[in-house]
Amino acid sequence: MLGAFPEADGKGRLRQVTIRNKLFWVAILYFAEGFPFGLIVDAFPVYFRMHGVSLKEIGFFSLVGLPWTLKFLWAPALDSWGRRRSWMVACQSLIAVTLLLLVSLPAGSVGALFWCLLFALALFSATQDIAIDAYTIELLDAKEMGAANGVRVTTYRIALIAAGGLFVALAGFISWRATFIGAALLLLLLALLTSQAPEGVRAPSPDRSSRTTSPIIDAIWTPLKQFGARPGFLYVALFILLFKVGDMALGPMVKPFWVDRHFTPVQIGIVPGTLGVASTIAGALLGGMFTSRWGIFRALWVLGIAQAVSNLFYAGAASLPPSDGMMYMASAVESFCGGLGTAPFLAFLMSICDKKHAATQYALLSALFGLTRSVSGVFSGVATQSLGYTTYFMATFFLAFPAFLLLPWVKRWIPEKAAEPESSAEPAVSIE
Repeated sequence: MLGAFPEADGKGRLRQVTIRNKLFWVAILYFAEGFPFGLIVDAFPVYFRMHGVSLKEIGFFSLVGLPWTLKFLWAPALDSWGRRRSWMVACQSLIAVTLLLLVSLPAGSVGALFWCLLFALALFSATQDIAIDAYTIELLDAKEMGAANGVRVTTYRIALIAAGGLFVALAGFISWRATFIGAALLLLLLALLTSQAPEGVRAPSPDRSSRTTSPIIDAIWTPLKQFGARPGFLYVALFILLFKVGDMALGPMVKPFWVDRHFTPVQIGIVPGTLGVASTIAGALLGGMFTSRWGIFRALWVLGIAQAVSNLFYAGAASLPPSDGMMYMASAVESFCGGLGTAPFLAFLMSICDKKHAATQYALLSALFGLTRSVSGVFSGVATQSLGYTTYFMATFFLAFPAFLLLPWVKRWIPEKAAEPESSAEPAVSIE
């Protein structure tokens, strides 16, 4: 249990923020971040496939993820204007409204208006991610990131499973329209809860009289210059691009694979929503614990290998006759190992960001592996249609390994504090 609701002052700021309080808000916010993403990448592909959309078209559906790839372009606006909390609440509300507009369209419609609304949904969701990621970087100390990322990955993955699992199952009992209305109401509830989040302290901006460039140029150029000035930036960028490529290439074809194996929406929803949740929680928390105990570098390569191996279970399920047990095992192993590998990866990304430019820098880094998602997703449908599920799933296992060749450069970027084991107790930290 994460503990009691944090106590805030009249301005919505915490007087004392303990690690327990911080984990509470990390859990809430990363559920809010993961839920709309899960609707887009998990629920809609099932919806489309059950309405006769081809694998090739579902693969191209990954282009909707471009706002996550390009979000670094408008991330400086979130560093320059407004409060993190205001951005989060506004985006969550707009996501809910957009989803309600999507529900008003005829069932299964994939016309121009549908695509416009879907891109708007992705745009608001990506902007929410910028605000939440920056807020979390400001909230956490370097040595708290291992434990916090365990919670972060857990709640994010639970949100993905809720959106792409439980809500898909719910659609089998009621209807897709009623399910999406329920999802919109949940997002409005999350917006109300987020409005109570404490305001963290941001790093002070330089005095305007001492600036040699405009605030906008400073907000965009300085974060990029900080990365570019560090030795080995291109190698680190390539590592970020490749570390999740195996998972990203597998993901878009998993739910269509379940549909083509003649599982019902209830089965597709309930299995990830029960077995998958337990496996994800275990993997993410264990990954966070190992990251704190071993340090980020060792956790990246050990848990990264486990993440890659999990793809072989789906290859095995595809090569054998349809089997409920094998499908359930593949789902459990993929969820568990996905949690293991993601915890140190996110801890690495957060540890190399400067708190003053957290929104822009983290958006740039996450855009790199977001690009992997979009590009691999586009080709996943074409490749699966040509190669078949078994060969394609096997290929995603080998895609994961080039990233490990780049770990020597990655090691040089990891802050010393983040590489040390986390102490057994953390003091309260004031962020007033």
